[in-house]
Amino acid sequence: MKIELDHVEFISETHITIRGSRRRTTVPKEIVDRLNLEDGERLRWVLLNDGTIFIVRVKPAA
Repeated sequence: MKIELDHVEFISETHITIRGSRRRTTVPKEIVDRLNLEDGERLRWVLLNDGTIFIVRVKPAA
């Protein structure tokens, strides 16, 4: 997959915490601020065959 750097606004790394059946990761502050994410909002994780992951904000049904 090729990504045009002109289209990239932000790059960051986070880690995963696994405790028993619980799995957590942190959404970077810059992403939360830029998208105005609020507590309880949903994110959709999309995994492609090549291992690429997309994380997309789920907009509430109107």
